[in-house]
Amino acid sequence: MTVKIDKKIVGYTLVNEEDKAKAAANLQAQKDAANKVVQLGEPLSRPDKLVGNTYKIKTPVTEHALYITINDVIMNEDTPQEHRRPFEIFINSKNMEHFQWIVALTRVMSAVFRKGGDVTFLVEELKSVFEPSGGYFKKGGKFVPSLVAEIGEVVEQHLQEIGMLKKPGLDHHQKKLVEEKKAEYLEKHAKAGEEVTAEGFPKGAQLCTKCNTKASIVMDGCLTCLNCGESKCG
Repeated sequence: MTVKIDKKIVGYTLVNEEDKAKAAANLQAQKDAANKVVQLGEPLSRPDKLVGNTYKIKTPVTEHALYITINDVIMNEDTPQEHRRPFEIFINSKNMEHFQWIVALTRVMSAVFRKGGDVTFLVEELKSVFEPSGGYFKKGGKFVPSLVAEIGEVVEQHLQEIGMLKKPGLDHHQKKLVEEKKAEYLEKHAKAGEEVTAEGFPKGAQLCTKCNTKASIVMDGCLTCLNCGESKCG
């Protein structure tokens, strides 16, 4: 092939077979790097036997109860680093109304579990889902924004049980203070005939924005939660 040169030649080099081989190797390395899939974590393979827990939730938005089973895989078994981590999740119910999205949700969550790495982010993602028509109150006076959010609470409870999440709560002194405040309030208002719920909170209590429980009352001029101790006065 003949190439016409219109510009002045100022220098030249000879390309040998070794240079051609290096150029081809560099080009191939660039292609391999572009096609390389980066794994954030090694996918977990399923053992023949798994351990797990099954949780029952009964909500006012479903006629039948939901049974949530979370199976765990034991990592580093028989070593000081032995621990459990979730591997798969199943949700079963007689109610077929939510069948499609529940199956889709469990498959996606199981895929995230098997991928490995930090899976605790699922809790906040699920708990932040709100039902457009409004949530509901479950037993104990706690407000739940949606059925998906309650599934998130079950996942959170499970992760706390296996040690992947720390259980929130009050320390010994805080619990003692809350119990004292609760006893003081109930004693003061029992004489007036004020009714209490089955959980021991006044029936006229407001919803606490921290623990989502109807346990906030005005005490000493300050809105205070008798369940978690949250106070508007600090």
